[in-house]
Amino acid sequence: MQPVLQVTQLTKRFGTLEVLRSISFAVERGAVVGLAGLSGSGKSVIAQILAGLIPPTSGSVTCVGRPISSAVVAQRLGIEVIHQNPILVDNLDITTNIFLGHEVYWQGVGRWLRIPHHARMDEIAHGVLDDLGVEFPSLEELVVNVTAEQRQMIAIARAIVRDAPVIIIDEPTVLLSFNYQQRLLSLVQRWHQAGKTIIFSSTNLDHLSAITDRVFVLREGQLVGEYNTDQMTREQVVAGMVGQLDQVPRITPVIWALDSYYRAREKVDQLYRQTRLLERNLVAQGTINQDLLTQLTEQVKSLDRANVALQDAQRRLLTEREEERRHLARELHDQVIQDLLTANYQIEEITSMVETSLLVQERLGDVRESIRDMIDAIRQICGNLRPPTIDSLGLSAALQSYVRTWAKRTGITADLQLTPQIGRLPEATELSIFRIVQESLNNVYRHSEATRVEIHLEHTSPRTLMISIADDGKGLAHNFDLAEASASGHYGLLGISERVALLSGHLRLQNWQNGGMLLQVEIPHPRVEMNLDTAT
Repeated sequence: MQPVLQVTQLTKRFGTLEVLRSISFAVERGAVVGLAGLSGSGKSVIAQILAGLIPPTSGSVTCVGRPISSAVVAQRLGIEVIHQNPILVDNLDITTNIFLGHEVYWQGVGRWLRIPHHARMDEIAHGVLDDLGVEFPSLEELVVNVTAEQRQMIAIARAIVRDAPVIIIDEPTVLLSFNYQQRLLSLVQRWHQAGKTIIFSSTNLDHLSAITDRVFVLREGQLVGEYNTDQMTREQVVAGMVGQLDQVPRITPVIWALDSYYRAREKVDQLYRQTRLLERNLVAQGTINQDLLTQLTEQVKSLDRANVALQDAQRRLLTEREEERRHLARELHDQVIQDLLTANYQIEEITSMVETSLLVQERLGDVRESIRDMIDAIRQICGNLRPPTIDSLGLSAALQSYVRTWAKRTGITADLQLTPQIGRLPEATELSIFRIVQESLNNVYRHSEATRVEIHLEHTSPRTLMISIADDGKGLAHNFDLAEASASGHYGLLGISERVALLSGHLRLQNWQNGGMLLQVEIPHPRVEMNLDTAT
């Protein structure tokens, strides 16, 4: 089948500066493709060429087999572009900018007489902006008077109104707050369900992981990598972006998650960028500086190897711990509990067979009751060691069973809300999520003095799960420090942070204004088809 977009040996120069070098790729109908790269890698130039705004120096760009020679041709072929810096007409109002070139006209006033239907366009514009969560005092406001974020939302509204089959999105989230970023990602998912073809250009790897099928990685105007989103790792993409593809994939060590895993990862990436800049600046300054650079590079490589070894060791440790728990739980359930049940039956049989005094019968009854209590206690231990339902029925059933038992045991009211589209996930992911909830609830019971806790597990995108655990207790201390907590023997949150880091997720801790703590964990995983109406 012919691709919707075909880019072949695309090269672009501005004077002597070559910003794109022999780039080739194809995008199939209905695909969501990501462009990843640092600033200056050429993403925006590709978007402008696909939009027909600038011509390539050499190479070809086609849409459904037809060459894109101008912006007019691109629009006729069904290409709509949301630029990083919105292209709007400042001296026109909001509605006019949304419908510019695609106006709605009165019907039945003659074939050659076309009169814009301003009331109808205002009505449509108001509905689209309301769906995006954008409010303006008046749609007659000139766009020169609105904020940069509002300009970007107007450009997004224009793309919705034009309903083009091919949509190119160039770093639009730079100007958007978190809430509007999420609305845009949800919109991209709806477009994907509707069968539209989308190119999403971004430096935000979380966004690319959440909504794309494939990711092309650009570096200094060259295409250096192509990845299936379900199979790629963040480290592969970052390595391509900073020019370290020949190195062992860098994984930020779990031990650095003591305070903030994500800040540490950003610092590592900054260090590599600084190394590259230093290399450029020192290339002509002689042997001494070159030796210094070589030593710095070797030190960074050594740190990388240590980081990889640390995280591999941590992953093996967690895996082996889970296997030991599984084995111990099976032994307790299959052997110890069965032996206790057999002893209980034997005591019951002896009691029925031998005439004994009332006192002896009471004592034997007490023994049988004690055995039943022991069996219940061991079953609870087995459930804590290895949730019995997770292997057969999955994560949802295991969480429901555990939370129900935990609430009964602790006396703390627990409200569990699960999205219906979770489905089965990889074993390591399901176990990690279960352990995160388990350890979080243990912390609530031991330290929070809470009377109520709410647990939510929901998809924020087809590839991302959000775990939220909120209580009404006393919250974290004002000067809480994760490293100090672990040094004093409190390892619960540290264990959670390590599991989240191994899953390439995000961990956020914050206190509520009126008391209590909110723990949020966002975990990426392979794509799950979901109902976007419930997700939004």
